[in-house]
Amino acid sequence: MALTTVERELVCQLVLEDGRSVAVPTRLVYRTDDPYAVRVAFHTDSDTPVEWCFARDLLIEGVFQPTGQGDVRIWPGKTPRTMGFVYLLLAVPGEHALLQVPALALSAWTERTLRVVPAGSESSPSGD
Repeated sequence: MALTTVERELVCQLVLEDGRSVAVPTRLVYRTDDPYAVRVAFHTDSDTPVEWCFARDLLIEGVFQPTGQGDVRIWPGKTPRTMGFVYLLLAVPGEHALLQVPALALSAWTERTLRVVPAGSESSPSGD
């Protein structure tokens, strides 16, 4: 099977403790040579992006219901003001970041990854 990469550029909002938010250019990457994982790169003011890698299943489930524990937690907005977003909480000891991700863009991207490698077929050599 040829390597396929599914990428998406979007702008997330980093939610600050005082309720304000800061725009963060973000790149989502899914590769068929690592079919269980997604990579997310947040382009901040530093020279190199902040990168996270976690299970694709977390994003797929998190669009619809709260999921995750520990370092990565994901949930959909439920109020009229937040329904257009999915929330991504990333944590390391002593620090955390809460990101507001546009739900439609995230859903469309996860659907594209599922067309390339359907859920449940990740361990198949051909992705089928």
